[in-house]
Amino acid sequence: MLQMTNIPPFIQRELEPLNEKITPLIKKASKYGLWALPLILISTFNLAAILFFIPDRQNMSFTLILYAILGALGFALSKEAKHQQKEIQKLSVDFIISRIEKSDIASPALKRKYTAMIKESPVMALNHFVKFLEAENKQHDY
Repeated sequence: MLQMTNIPPFIQRELEPLNEKITPLIKKASKYGLWALPLILISTFNLAAILFFIPDRQNMSFTLILYAILGALGFALSKEAKHQQKEIQKLSVDFIISRIEKSDIASPALKRKYTAMIKESPVMALNHFVKFLEAENKQHDY
């Protein structure tokens, strides 16, 4: 689900396969993250209220266990969302490096430069890839 507005067509063509590959993972990570935060907040708020503001906790053991389980579920979903984000980043980097290495137009020095930049800073991989595609397009035009 990469935003592809105001992007030249040659870059859009290259990003479409990546987008198709990572969209299901992005949706899954978003769902996990969407559910995690409310579960954590609700359980934390209610556990704090029960433990600190309700004097008679004798009959509240089921409620305490329920909120503790909800909180644990929220944290598990949050951790899974982070895991999905790492998987998205890994898939993106692998796809981008593979595409750079397959280029017949770019010089070996340009390929090495951008591959090194992507490996050095995977968070910026998409930005580096777009710059590579622009440089490759310039070389193609000459």
